[in-house]
Amino acid sequence: MPDEIEACAPYLTRQLALIRPQALLAVGTFAAQSLTGQQKALGKLRGDVHSYQGIPLIVTYHPAALLRNPGWTRAFWDDLQLLRRVMDGS
Repeated sequence: MPDEIEACAPYLTRQLALIRPQALLAVGTFAAQSLTGQQKALGKLRGDVHSYQGIPLIVTYHPAALLRNPGWTRAFWDDLQLLRRVMDGS
């Protein structure tokens, strides 16, 4: 819910400041839309490098969705490879 996101956002911001991750992986539509700030379908958000508070952000399918749709496994793998390239600086 929007009020829950607003209430928890400072905790996420603080965690990111402490951890300083190289990149973020948003799994599932809710995470993808929340972190990108875009209300697009997950399929439209995948495949690009987004940014969340200056941190590279990759969007992919939720693991539960992969269990229901095994045909998405290759796309999920491609997203992980994109994440790897971002982390490798390529």
